[in-house]
Amino acid sequence: MHQLPYNDLNSFYRSRFGCRVQKITVDAGLTCPNRDGTAGTGGCIYCNTRGSGTGASANTSITEQLESAKAFLRQRYKAKTFIAYFQSFSNTYAPVEKLRRLYEEALAVEDIVGLAIGTRPDCIDDAVLDLLAEIHKRTYLSVEYGLQSIHDRTLKLINRGHDARSFLDTVSLTRKRGMDVVVHVILGLPGENKSDMLETARALGESDIQGVKIHLLYVIRGSQLHRMYESGSYRCLTRNEYVDIVCEFLAHLPPHVIIHRLTGDPHRDELVAPQWSLEKETNLRAIRDTLKERDLWQGKLY
Repeated sequence: MHQLPYNDLNSFYRSRFGCRVQKITVDAGLTCPNRDGTAGTGGCIYCNTRGSGTGASANTSITEQLESAKAFLRQRYKAKTFIAYFQSFSNTYAPVEKLRRLYEEALAVEDIVGLAIGTRPDCIDDAVLDLLAEIHKRTYLSVEYGLQSIHDRTLKLINRGHDARSFLDTVSLTRKRGMDVVVHVILGLPGENKSDMLETARALGESDIQGVKIHLLYVIRGSQLHRMYESGSYRCLTRNEYVDIVCEFLAHLPPHVIIHRLTGDPHRDELVAPQWSLEKETNLRAIRDTLKERDLWQGKLY
């Protein structure tokens, strides 16, 4: 019997690959359409100029990034194999041949057993999907789409540059080619209450997705959200509020969906608030304890 009240990523990887698998985040030196003027400028309000990724130098190759991370991860997590996670910015936002070179470079590194491609639903077309599907036929590949919220008013407020319909349509196109879809959502976005966030969970439950990453909205120095926070127009969730919402969010998700993340990992030197977001183990323990106390589990309210 599964020991956790949700479908965790480590168990999924062990079942699929037969051993511990660790993701390695890489920066391909790309950007986003809501930064370069295509869909807007400035990026999402919660990102600074480094975005949500690693901040690796564009002069550092994919191979170098992967090789430098492997030794550390082997020692810390006893991982034997790795997935190259293209995390920073939108990793399908480039000409197809450039994307092919980036992905193939990662797969050529020893002990890389698959790819996770982080991107946006408006950075996908048939040519990109054909490339991803081609790679998917010979290795593990998942596509991670940033949705953040199912509410268009929220997406507009956070300068996302696309609507929820774009996400739903892109999920459908991706699934038709057989690839796993992982969705990123953020809890605590400006203007949203608990009911709004649970509506996002219910919408995900009705879509054909295979994984979810749940993030806490935290304030990063230099972001537009930072300015909102300082002006008093934005208030962060408390730990108790976040734990409460996460537990109910999980309960509304289908039981088969893999939970890739239950909170974020802010860079300590960039974080403005809330400081409790740095206490990852405490936060995860609070979520698990609350699920047990309230007799909740993933899928209970689905």
